[in-house]
Amino acid sequence: MTAPSMFTPVQIGRAGEDIALQIEAAILEQKILPGERLPSERELQTLFQCGRGVIREAIRALKQKGLVEVRKGAKGGAYVKNIEVANVGESLALFLKQQHVGPEDIAEFRESIDRVITVLAITRGTVVEKEKLVADTEKLLGLLKEENPDQDSLARHDRVLNIQLAKMSKNPIFEWVMEAIQLGFSSHDYALYKNQEYRRKTAENWHTTACRIAENEPMKALNSISAHYSLLQSCIKEEKTQADGISGKNEAFG
Repeated sequence: MTAPSMFTPVQIGRAGEDIALQIEAAILEQKILPGERLPSERELQTLFQCGRGVIREAIRALKQKGLVEVRKGAKGGAYVKNIEVANVGESLALFLKQQHVGPEDIAEFRESIDRVITVLAITRGTVVEKEKLVADTEKLLGLLKEENPDQDSLARHDRVLNIQLAKMSKNPIFEWVMEAIQLGFSSHDYALYKNQEYRRKTAENWHTTACRIAENEPMKALNSISAHYSLLQSCIKEEKTQADGISGKNEAFG
């Protein structure tokens, strides 16, 4: 790594912020690749012509952003992290919970994303991809024929279908966003698989949607998307009503 040509000395004042921004730029421009170690603190002091405290301030800022991780031991130091979708999804889920964003709002956002993805999937998806989507929704229906279908397996299969559909859009941003959503909080879709009636309707709706996509019928496919989220909103309201009822009883007996 040709570090000297990558960084420039900083001025007194906001030196820590300046250093962090220079290192961040080097990482994003792939001058320093994931898994590579940054120069040592002593080397960075020389490169930026500043004290150790300023370097540590910059490293803390980069660590907070998730760009680097600090390892200990003989081969310790600050290493560039490979930012993974799972981490983004978890952070997004925690942020939404902290901001008290309700499941109804999340479902509304998901529906708007799904409608765009569905239209793109019809336009850009290959015949093979569309046929596979139909076949995989048939597998979901098959899981429901088991005597005691496993809810976790159903929810996992649902997540795979969502990501599979997003990949058909041929837009990596939609794919990444969908992966982050599914790995983070899944838009409360799991609630649909707790109830026998809802899980059957959800699986049937998935199959109908896939068939409409394979038939290149955008309006019918979008109607199926709307039907899915009507189911989800109803399910969420029922869960909330039940939770409020239990809470009310507990307060009465408290």
